[in-house]
Amino acid sequence: MKILAYMVQPYEEEAFKKWHEENGIEVDILKQELLTAETVEKAKGYDGITTQQVIPVKDEAIFKKLEEFGIKQISSRTAGVDMFDGELAKAHNVAITNVPGYSPNAIAELAVSHASQLLRNVKKVNKAMETGDYSWNHELLGREIRNCTVGIVGTGRIGLTAAKIYQGYGAKLIGYDKFRSDAAAEILEYKDTLEDLLKEADIVSLHLPLFEDTYHLINKDNIKFMKEGAILVNTGRGALVNIDDVIEGLESGKIFGAGIDVLEMETAYVNQKIDLEKIKGTAAEKLTKMDNVVFTPHYAFFTDEAISNIVSTALDNVKTQVETGNLVNATNM
Repeated sequence: MKILAYMVQPYEEEAFKKWHEENGIEVDILKQELLTAETVEKAKGYDGITTQQVIPVKDEAIFKKLEEFGIKQISSRTAGVDMFDGELAKAHNVAITNVPGYSPNAIAELAVSHASQLLRNVKKVNKAMETGDYSWNHELLGREIRNCTVGIVGTGRIGLTAAKIYQGYGAKLIGYDKFRSDAAAEILEYKDTLEDLLKEADIVSLHLPLFEDTYHLINKDNIKFMKEGAILVNTGRGALVNIDDVIEGLESGKIFGAGIDVLEMETAYVNQKIDLEKIKGTAAEKLTKMDNVVFTPHYAFFTDEAISNIVSTALDNVKTQVETGNLVNATNM
């Protein structure tokens, strides 16, 4: 068995080496090449492929070639798979598999960290210190998590982990999800509608996948229901929020602060060293400059534990399918 890995990052190489040594399966890596209609040719002769895309894979030519080569899946080293055209892949008998549970703690901990920094005005304090102002300014008076109502939107593994962390701080927990969890129901109170949650929550934390019905789930039509002084945190998918509406809410003061790790336009900068002119005038530039925003570049997943789990699970997905014919973690079949 031979597996080809596209776009392998330096931080992943040790995990690939470890998996190879433990499984005795050849894994060849491409360090700077994404899966495209041109690079798919390199997959010929391999039994499976894995990739971590920062650009869409929606060109039918890619799936045609994989079908021709007898490759039956693209194993994505991600949880979200909205960068792939799943239906087009399925039409060519190509499964899109993912890594659904690499480390809920990685995402959840950063989400809570963003919220706590906003509650304590850390960015504003640091900015004041840069000017020599170390005073206890009343405008920088913080709030404690235990006095907050935290709204968890999406109560799967990551949302539940975040809820447990907030529970440890003593926060009141409420939640909203179309698919309720018995485990989550033990520690939070479910609300019947998103609007009901927004009206009560001091912190709104998003932990949903991106589907048609979650696209721009947070927008100007429901931001108006948020409590005065509320904080919004998004470590899910960028398109869960209409970021222009969120920025408007931040500028008007309707939203006290936002912790943003993901954006719709993040392919312009994620995991790259860029000329800042590239994002001039964009939401990314605006968020970077705002005192009431903690902004990170799709960084929530980025821990040693998560990377090890992502690589091993993605390669296991391929191994299982090639050896047994069974698909694991398929998202479109």
